[in-house]
Amino acid sequence: MYTSHEDIGYDFEDGPKDKKTLKPHPNIDGGWAWMMVLSSFFVHILIMGSQMALGVLNVEWLEEFHQSRGLTAWVSSLSMGITLIVGLGSGMAYLPAVVMVGRYFQKRRALAQGLSTTGTGFGTFLMTVLLKYLCAEYGWRNAMLIQGAVSLNLCVCGALMRPLSPGKNPNDPGDRDLSVLPAHSTESVKSTGQQGRTEEKDGGPGNEETLCDLQAQECSDQAGHRKNMCALRILKTVSWLTMRVRKGFEDWYSGYFGTASLFTNRMFVAFIFWALFAYSSFVIPFIHLPEIVNLYNLSEQNDVFPLTSIIAIVHIFGKVILGVIADLPCISVWNVFLLANFTLVLSIFILPLMHTYAGLAVICALIGFSSGYFSLMPVVTEDLVGIEHLANAYGIIICANGISALLGPPFAGWIYDITQKYDFSFYICGLLYMIGILFLLIQPCIRIIEQSRRKYMDGAHV
Repeated sequence: MYTSHEDIGYDFEDGPKDKKTLKPHPNIDGGWAWMMVLSSFFVHILIMGSQMALGVLNVEWLEEFHQSRGLTAWVSSLSMGITLIVGLGSGMAYLPAVVMVGRYFQKRRALAQGLSTTGTGFGTFLMTVLLKYLCAEYGWRNAMLIQGAVSLNLCVCGALMRPLSPGKNPNDPGDRDLSVLPAHSTESVKSTGQQGRTEEKDGGPGNEETLCDLQAQECSDQAGHRKNMCALRILKTVSWLTMRVRKGFEDWYSGYFGTASLFTNRMFVAFIFWALFAYSSFVIPFIHLPEIVNLYNLSEQNDVFPLTSIIAIVHIFGKVILGVIADLPCISVWNVFLLANFTLVLSIFILPLMHTYAGLAVICALIGFSSGYFSLMPVVTEDLVGIEHLANAYGIIICANGISALLGPPFAGWIYDITQKYDFSFYICGLLYMIGILFLLIQPCIRIIEQSRRKYMDGAHV
C-alpha cells in the first residue's frame, strides 16, 4: 500500500497564499504513538510468543503419535509459516502491528520497534511456562483450547490501533460536506408553500379542499426531495469509493510490477534472499531444543529454567539495547544489523558442540541477544525502499521469513531421521544463513564497482 504525506504523519493546512504547507502531526513520536507500542507489544506476546513456545507441544505430539521428527515438525512450522506468508488468522494482526508502529514514529523508530517487539521474548517465556503447566494438568488438547481463548485478546489490541488522522483537502470530494448540494432546501420548499397559501388567501376566498391539496403537495415534494438527497449521497459515496479502490489497485500494480517496482531495487532483492535463509536458524532451536535436552539427559536442569526461556528473556534485552544503539547519531543501523547477524550465525555453528546445560545456556543467551536485530528489520527495510513503500516491502520480507519458518523445522527433523543427530541441521542452516548475509554484503560492492565504471566511461568519452 502506498502512502501519502498525510499517512506518514503530516497534515496539510492552507497558507496565506493558498499554498500547502506541512505541519508535524501531534501524535508522531508521542501521544497515541505509545499506545500503538503497547498494542503491538501485546500482539507480539499473543502471536509470536505462542509460536515460539510450540516446542513444548512438539514433544507432546512426538510422544502421542509416534511419527518421525520431520513429519511432526510440520505442525509447528505450518503454524509459523501460514502466519507470515498468507496473512490468515494471526497474520492479519501481526503485520499491521509492526507497520503501524513505524507510521507513528520518526526520530525514535528503532527504539519503538525494539520495545514493541520485546513482546516476542516476554510471550515466549510466559507461553512456555503456561503451556507446560496446562499440558501437565489438562493435556495438550485442552491446553490448546485455553491458549486459543487467551488469543482472543487480540481483539482488544486491534481496537487500540487507529490510523493517523489525515488533513482535510478541499479538493478531495470525500472531504466535502455531502449536505451542501445544489438543490432547493426544505426551508425554500416550506416558504414556497406558505407563499402559495398566502397568495391564495389574498387572491380569493380559500376553502378546506384547496388547503388540503396544497399540504399534500408540500408533503410529496418534501418526500421526493429527501429521496433525491439520499440518492445523490449514495452516488457520490460510491463514486468516491470507486476512485479510491482504482487508485489503490493502480498503486499496488505499479509498486510490484511497474517500472518503479520494488524488485528493481537489487539491494532489496538481496534482502529477500537473506530473509529466506535467516529465520529458520532462529526458529529451529525453539522447536527442537526441548527434545535435544531430553536426548542429552538434561531434562531436570531444563525443567528448572528452560533453555528456550533463556533465549526469550535475553531476546528482550537484545531488542531494546540494539534499538537504542541503532538510534545513536554516530552509529549506522546497517552495521549494528550485520554485526548481530554474524553473532547469531556463529552461535548456530557452536550450539551442536555444547553438551552441558551451562554451555547450552551460554549459547542460547547469545542467540537471544543477537536475534534482537529483528527490531531493526523495519528500519533497514525503510532505509532500502523509503517510508512510502514500507508496508509493501515489509510484507514481502515477512513472507520470505514465513517460507524460512515453514521449511526450517521439518528440514531439521528430516536430518535427524537420517543421521540420528540434530548437529548437521544446525551446520547446514548456519551455512545457508551465511550465504544470505553474503548477498547483503555483495550488493554494495557491486554498486561501487558500477559507479566507478560509469565514472571511468564518462571520463573516457570526455
